[in-house]
Amino acid sequence: MTRPKVKSGEHELLPGVKAGDRRALARAITLVESTKSEDRAEAEVLLSQLLPLSGGSVRLGISGAPGAGKSTFIEAFGKHLTGQGLKVGVLAIDPTSRRSGGSILGDKTRMEALSRDPGAFIRPSPAGITLGGVARRTREAMLVLEAAGFDVVIVETVGVGQSETEVAEMVDVFVLLLSPGGGDDLQGIKRGVMELADILLVTKADGDLEQAAGRAASDYHAAMHLMRPKYPGLTAQVLKVSAMKGTGIAEAWAAMRAFQEGLKASGSLARLRAEQARRWFWSEVQAAVADEVAEDGQAAQVEADVAAGKVLPHAAARALIRRFRHA
Repeated sequence: MTRPKVKSGEHELLPGVKAGDRRALARAITLVESTKSEDRAEAEVLLSQLLPLSGGSVRLGISGAPGAGKSTFIEAFGKHLTGQGLKVGVLAIDPTSRRSGGSILGDKTRMEALSRDPGAFIRPSPAGITLGGVARRTREAMLVLEAAGFDVVIVETVGVGQSETEVAEMVDVFVLLLSPGGGDDLQGIKRGVMELADILLVTKADGDLEQAAGRAASDYHAAMHLMRPKYPGLTAQVLKVSAMKGTGIAEAWAAMRAFQEGLKASGSLARLRAEQARRWFWSEVQAAVADEVAEDGQAAQVEADVAAGKVLPHAAARALIRRFRHA
């Protein structure tokens, strides 16, 4: 990648990002996702200049088990939003192979119509080695899109698992997609995942699955009433949607907006974003310390000793950090 330059105190990508130029957006997100030390320095300059322009978007997290229809829903949902004149940014996090390091990055292909929409921008990113399937730099990519004037920023996670907790800590409204099916569906969804959800959408509510979707929605609705709400006075809603027929999409968006407005009116949104910023800070502290320690000359030898069973991992880690602190 040709590294952007800083000219006269202003990063050269700043005007393009502010104007919503797609090429500038792609280059900016590539820059913030880079792990090279020289690119990280460039990224920090750009992000510092974009930070005052961010914060005005509706931040949505969308997740669900494989087969729940996340990409299909996001495409129909995104087209609905752009049809209302809104700008939509989608950060689709794809799983990365731990063996090869490769990532399919197929979400942009699956959302072909939305990717061609001038009011939308889709960026597939590899999850890398980050636990939970949320790319380490997703928060920074969100900041870039917000500064570019996107009204809605969507983060699509890899699937059910730790990724729900990860994405819930960076968005305003967390949406969980659920497939209709047999009676065991409710038992198959972990309570912790449902407790994270602000909006539950039962997908594929059409054709042969329409009645099943209705039953599933009723079951989930009953289950949610047994759980303590995340926020006082705001109850998670359960709705049915069909991306194929386009039904329920407008109602889903209305519910998301109402939920965020409720958070804003109560002061919970400001507190939520402040807490998310604190968690982001500490996650960066941990990552930065790990990166610095890994570059220590003794790290490789200590790692080899742990692999050989000569020393406990915990003891080795503490000793290495102490050595690093006093270096």
